[in-house]
Amino acid sequence: MNARSQQESSWQGAPLPRGRHKLSPDTVKASQRSRVLRAMIECVGEEGWSGTTVPDVVARARVSRNSFYEHFEDKTACFLAALDEAAAEILDAMFALAAEEADWIAMLRHGMREYLQTWRSRPALCRAYFVEMSFVGPRGIAQRELNFGQFEQMFAVLAARAREEQPALPPLSPLVPRLVVVGVTDIVGAAVRSNSLDELADREDELVGLIVRLLADDATARERVAA
Repeated sequence: MNARSQQESSWQGAPLPRGRHKLSPDTVKASQRSRVLRAMIECVGEEGWSGTTVPDVVARARVSRNSFYEHFEDKTACFLAALDEAAAEILDAMFALAAEEADWIAMLRHGMREYLQTWRSRPALCRAYFVEMSFVGPRGIAQRELNFGQFEQMFAVLAARAREEQPALPPLSPLVPRLVVVGVTDIVGAAVRSNSLDELADREDELVGLIVRLLADDATARERVAA
């Protein structure tokens, strides 16, 4: 385990000041919710879905059991909310970085780099999403479909940008964004399960090239990605 992983695995929520304070009720609730979500990810990432209990989470978050249930109906709701917020955070970061780039290939490359770096820098979240989410059941499947849809929309937008820059490209099949998302998720998930995520980051050019072939064509991948 590297130094960053050790730091994440030892995380514990910092409680709010005891006694009277000037914090508003909304601030208190927001702090409690944030700590519970982080604690859920840390616990599931370390102990697995089946090995994590609500008492484990509240102890790590340093909130009361009553506070937990004020925010979430059960363990599953909390876990899925944590994953949903993480996915939204990753998407926002990718969009923000991509918006700084001049063309769609650079947008894709920068976004892919951010995507892979995020998983490498947050090992608990990485394991929770790619390994443990599959054990949650139907609610977990529904959450994954929601997240897949968000990433599919991102690739559809990127493909539209490609056609603005390269009008000669053929129309995009509506199946392609799904193929890209499912394929990338499966590749990253396999790397997580085999503890080879660092090695996958070294294949960034290959991943970008494959996605360009799907979103555009072989010629674009040969001429612009290889260059």
